Amino acid sequence: MPARRHPTARQVRLGAELRKLREASGLKATEAASLLGTNSVQISQIESGIAGVSEQRLRRLAANYACTDAELIDALAAMATDRTRGWWEEYRGVLPAAYQDLAEFDHHATFRHDVAVIHVPGLFQTEDYARSLFAYMNPEFPQEEVELRVEHRMKRKVVIEGPVPLPYETVIHEAALRIKVAGRAATRTQLLRILELSEADHITVQVVPFALDDFAGAGSAMVHLGGALPRLDTVIRDAPHGTAFVDSEAQLDHFRTLFRKVRAESLSPGQSRDLIHELAKDL
Repeated sequence: MPARRHPTARQVRLGAELRKLREASGLKATEAASLLGTNSVQISQIESGIAGVSEQRLRRLAANYACTDAELIDALAAMATDRTRGWWEEYRGVLPAAYQDLAEFDHHATFRHDVAVIHVPGLFQTEDYARSLFAYMNPEFPQEEVELRVEHRMKRKVVIEGPVPLPYETVIHEAALRIKVAGRAATRTQLLRILELSEADHITVQVVPFALDDFAGAGSAMVHLGGALPRLDTVIRDAPHGTAFVDSEAQLDHFRTLFRKVRAESLSPGQSRDLIHELAKDL
């Protein structure tokens, strides 16, 4: 397969999983290449996501690596042969790659868990809220750049508002609900939108109130996306220079534990709706 100039984060993830299998087998790249009848450069390109891999070749690699996890092999084969070209492709080369990567991960996820501390989760944001947020965070942007980001964010909502919605749980700190990102009226509209979405069967909203004792926070915003198997989950964190995709088993376990802890300390869904309703009424 021809080399890719700009592999997606999901393609990079597939390569990383194949590298983990090779390393677990104790084989060096040169040894793996010899067993496959290719060279170490090709193995390196596959493992970095630069080169694709056919299902047949992937299954040969797994056999050479003595991997007997049939579910994992099938899941990786599905990733390798996926040819989905979703709505996000129209933004390739227009917006930073992370925007397409996030939308693609959302599309393939089996569930999504969010922790939001400062801002309302992106999938809940109204146009006014998102527009004010992007404009404030990037004051040097011309209006058309802001509008592109708002448009992309609105389209991402298809994963929870479309015909086959994704199971979605989010924990939002009261601070994110009180900060008037887009002014008083727009904030009220935003809160009412969260209340509306929280009534859906596939959506669970819980709030961490200011009154909670001993809440040290969950760091920055966190997104946990379910994979075909737990080991193929992905956690997305804000990083100083962009977006960080976390996929090591130890880190995934850490963030699963963190989400369970934050969720357990939050108000129940019913209590959370009551608090959001009171906040909206006060505006």
